[in-house]
Amino acid sequence: MSMTITEKILAAHAGLKHVSPGENIWIDADVLMTHDVCGPPTIGIFKKEFGEKAQVFDKNKVVIIPDHYIFTKDMHANRNIDILREFAREHNLPNYYDVGGERYKGVCHVALAEEGWCRPGDVLFGTDSHTCTAGAFGQFATGIGNTDAAFILGTGKLWVKVPETMQFIIDGKIPPHIMAKDIILQIIGDIGVDGASYRTMEFAGSGVEAMTMEDRMTLCNMVIEAGGKNGVVAADAKTEEFVKARTNAPYKIYQNDMDAKYHSTWYYKAEELTPMVAKPHSPDNKASVREVQTEKITRAYIGSCTGGKFSDFVAAAEILKGQQVAVDTFIVPATTEVDRLLRTTMIDGKSMMQVFEDAGAQVGKPSCAACLGGPADTFGRTHGEEICISTTNRNFPGRMGSKSSQVYLASPYTVAASALTGKITDPREFLG
Repeated sequence: MSMTITEKILAAHAGLKHVSPGENIWIDADVLMTHDVCGPPTIGIFKKEFGEKAQVFDKNKVVIIPDHYIFTKDMHANRNIDILREFAREHNLPNYYDVGGERYKGVCHVALAEEGWCRPGDVLFGTDSHTCTAGAFGQFATGIGNTDAAFILGTGKLWVKVPETMQFIIDGKIPPHIMAKDIILQIIGDIGVDGASYRTMEFAGSGVEAMTMEDRMTLCNMVIEAGGKNGVVAADAKTEEFVKARTNAPYKIYQNDMDAKYHSTWYYKAEELTPMVAKPHSPDNKASVREVQTEKITRAYIGSCTGGKFSDFVAAAEILKGQQVAVDTFIVPATTEVDRLLRTTMIDGKSMMQVFEDAGAQVGKPSCAACLGGPADTFGRTHGEEICISTTNRNFPGRMGSKSSQVYLASPYTVAASALTGKITDPREFLG
């Protein structure tokens, strides 16, 4: 019987020859990731249910990356880091990326890819809804709650329902002013925030095949904003090149069977795509940039697992180079590696970081920063009735801090262009 990529991965990890959507199965985890927000409660549940002296299922498969509330004086946030350190020391966990140390990385979803934890055919569970980012590598990756994570921590397994697959085909040559963020905002706007509830969102077509791995990560990152269980892109030569450069771990590539069955198929012509935003206060509140280009903003934010990758900043620098921002603009590299690249990659004799600073932008340390609001001293956090345009993934009331603020979601191109004018601006005005 035919299967999709997701169904094949789940079947393999359940020790079965075939699975069907709706079927409940036990599957083995290849990687369990947690961070400073969900790690401490996960650890607490693990110790309560398995015992204070219980050992984790496989210390080499547990990855802990503090990234959310780390550069703060908040005592509760600081205590969370202490709990992670203590647990990593107790269990001699080799994959703890401590904040402030030489191994510190930054945003977990980008760090997982950089450190070689994103591998075709694997199963990755993470205590963060945007764990689905890793589906860009042809693996099954999904976010889970603290209780499920504690169960995996003790057993290495989880009870999972096999999702149906929705296929999104983008064919043709994507225009140079269009970014992956524009495409996923279009899709979420079309199907709604519950349009893919507990389903796989698979991205295919010549447009997706031409994308970089970071572009594919952006697509998969936001499937949760449509209720998706996981996102996936079929692994190809680009995937293998990226993975082999970062790990020697084995992997297995799965492809859809020719007669695989899908819940639905959506088609997009790349040439017809346009710069998009999600208006307050929902990721599916879509509009083209030109529909809202008279809307004023008071700040711009470029960062997060969605929009803080190196390619996102390359796009922003293309527009901000030699210009001056008109509103408070925040630059937050996702990881220390991205930060390093911004400081060492030159544009017309200046580092990219200098380009941003010369444009009047404020630069923060690699982290999630204001994407999830955070303590009052979080870099870039909204504190009043700001109107922010952001490369992040959610714009619910209070998401970036103040409940009185408004957040528009957009691509790095659109955010950078808007930062220069003080109003939502079509990036084509600044692109040749």
